[in-house]
Amino acid sequence: MKNVLVTGGAGFIGSNFIRFLQAHEKDVQVINLDALTYAGSLLNLEDIPDLDRHIFIRGDICDRSLVDDILHQYSIDTIVHFAAETHVDRSILGPGQFIQTNVIGTYTLLEAARQSWMVDHTVPMDMVRFHHVSTDEVFGTLSPDDPPFNEETAYSPRSPYAASKAASDHLVRAYHHTYGLPVTISNCTNNYGPYQFPEKLIPLMILHARDGKPLPVYGDGQQVRDWLFVDDHCEAIWKILREGKIGQTYAIGGDNQPANLVIVETICEIMDEVSGNSPHVPHRQLIQFVADRPGHDRRYDMDITKIRTELGWEPRQTLTTGLVQTVQWYLDHPDWVESVSRQADYQGWLQQNYESRGRQG
Repeated sequence: MKNVLVTGGAGFIGSNFIRFLQAHEKDVQVINLDALTYAGSLLNLEDIPDLDRHIFIRGDICDRSLVDDILHQYSIDTIVHFAAETHVDRSILGPGQFIQTNVIGTYTLLEAARQSWMVDHTVPMDMVRFHHVSTDEVFGTLSPDDPPFNEETAYSPRSPYAASKAASDHLVRAYHHTYGLPVTISNCTNNYGPYQFPEKLIPLMILHARDGKPLPVYGDGQQVRDWLFVDDHCEAIWKILREGKIGQTYAIGGDNQPANLVIVETICEIMDEVSGNSPHVPHRQLIQFVADRPGHDRRYDMDITKIRTELGWEPRQTLTTGLVQTVQWYLDHPDWVESVSRQADYQGWLQQNYESRGRQG
């Protein structure tokens, strides 16, 4: 692993992964390809520790000519594919972009990698790896008594987002089985941590609590998710790149399954403690139940036995320690928050997705 193409490297997980990789791989050069859509920002890259080993290219993963040029010019031997449209609510409102980026974009990268590595032989085949980052949402939903998802769980996507990621997973596996492309896949649970765009649950709740705005909770708030601190996810991907077996899939999770309402209440408790002088204490009073999302999956849970036993990885952060770090990061970075929050697209989306739902009960 010498020249790594990170797609979506100006986004939440991608930018955190670049920082992690530079800290753990002193000789690796990172080429960062990102289209800088609403959730990607150059502000996420301002604290990259070694700019001499980071090259940023603004571009679309669907642009085959651009991807071909990057793979050849920089002798790319490793692709870590984060770039994706990821928000379920946005996929419900407009699925077309999810198909374009998540399916066509992945196909474009696979074809470019096959051409570069297997036809043009730009780098030796024993050095190359295509790692595809995916989600637990491809597996559908669990009832209360169902066992957790694992690498053998059948796919059953229930939203346009989940369906687009399922399609991309199948493409990656097909390119391994059909062409012999060296691939690995990881399916992770809900990530949280620094630099997450505040459309997602945890940063949205933190910032609304800070500002004394309503904390919108879907339905009864009893939807269950497994929460994974982003640095733990980055370490898992690094372990897969270094020690994972070609053609294998690895399930990654935070080893916790609270209800969404518990997450919101925990954030309120942390905010009460760190912002004791706030006029909004107790922040729990800001919780407001709103109409549920269409087709909202009830429960996700991930069995991480395989990656724990085969690669020796497990999450370092508990839910509480991860949330405390995350809350403090958002409170300590008001300039970043202000920059992303003032986007017209973001404000319009909040209105469309939350405020228009109205209060329940």
